[in-house]
Amino acid sequence: MKAIIVVGDGLADRPLNSLSGKTPLEAAGKENLDTVAREGICGIMDVIGPGRPPGSDAANLALLGYDALECYRGRGALEALGAGIDVRPGDVAFRGNFAYVDEDGVVVDRRAGRVEGSIFTEYLSEVRLESHPEVEVKVLPTLGHRLAVVLRGEGLSWRISDTDPHRDGMRIKKSMPLDSSQESRRTAEIVNELTRLLGEMMSRHPINRERAERGLPPVNAVLLRGAGEPPAVKPLSEAHGVRGACVAVTPTVRGACRAAGFDLYTAPGATGGVDTDAVSKARVAERILPEYDLVYLHVKGADNASHDGDPELKIRVIEKIDAMVGYLLERIDWDETYMAITADHTTSTRAKEHVGDPVPIALKGPEVRVDEVDSFSERSCARGGLGRIRGKELMPIILDLLGKVEIFGS
Repeated sequence: MKAIIVVGDGLADRPLNSLSGKTPLEAAGKENLDTVAREGICGIMDVIGPGRPPGSDAANLALLGYDALECYRGRGALEALGAGIDVRPGDVAFRGNFAYVDEDGVVVDRRAGRVEGSIFTEYLSEVRLESHPEVEVKVLPTLGHRLAVVLRGEGLSWRISDTDPHRDGMRIKKSMPLDSSQESRRTAEIVNELTRLLGEMMSRHPINRERAERGLPPVNAVLLRGAGEPPAVKPLSEAHGVRGACVAVTPTVRGACRAAGFDLYTAPGATGGVDTDAVSKARVAERILPEYDLVYLHVKGADNASHDGDPELKIRVIEKIDAMVGYLLERIDWDETYMAITADHTTSTRAKEHVGDPVPIALKGPEVRVDEVDSFSERSCARGGLGRIRGKELMPIILDLLGKVEIFGS
């Protein structure tokens, strides 16, 4: 038996006045998502807990079957793992942005005009701290204006604050220790030196002359946030003998899956944005499914549209996901395969941020107890036979259907 988990990032929403009281899921054309709901069992899911807005990092750990409240150790390590950096116990990892700051250190543009940071990969491949030569630094641009940073050495701690002020118009922050340990104080000092060094390096990069000629903001700073170490999890391959694969672009999701012991795949045309080729991801999932017990298929764009406050764009992304699911429905052996469709969190298009509302879940496959739900949406799935579950409970349900969970008791 096989399983596919389809995760629409930020797919769920709240009812919108602009859609006559419907959510984007309710307003979208989604016959294939509705087919999964109609042919399966449905419910709603509090990814972390009722009323707790999840970050994408903690949310995907939960969907992989882990208790995020227990195992989460910061987003930075997941970002670095997903970018392909080897993050070891004792390392401290960050996610970050290339940015534009003025001469007083005030952030003018946290994304530096959404610069494509991959052009700096070689330039930043050998960063060294003069006052801390014993600390190894790895800097790797990831998607767009984003990057991952890993510090390796003795006596480091991830319990430090961000240098990223998280909004324009504020100064770059000094990293501060979040506890009284010498390790935290030392690591904060290292991060502040690294922030200064990276700012100087980016200011000297010749691309800034070219960008000035084109009327684009310079790239002269790096903002760091989400310090972390690898999550305290046991790979599913060890815990349940599951061979898993992940088809995703978003580094954080790839990192969570890598921590779970999954192999990572990309798909041609998959961008991590609203322009992504979702059907290309389905083709990869179809191709690799015979080699794996479980394929985790993640699509990002609906979350982007919600953060931009654009319900019509979100509807179009939902319809892309529907086409992706339709491709799989036509080509997968459903006598031997389960499919779960859900979201990692609700992203409110009105608030433009993650909120704590539950997300819909639909699960189809052989011998599933089909209920009376006939459409996939937040309200319709709430009437389903799965009832209301938590995110960490989804994976055990799927693993049990795959015959991977041992009986408790005798």
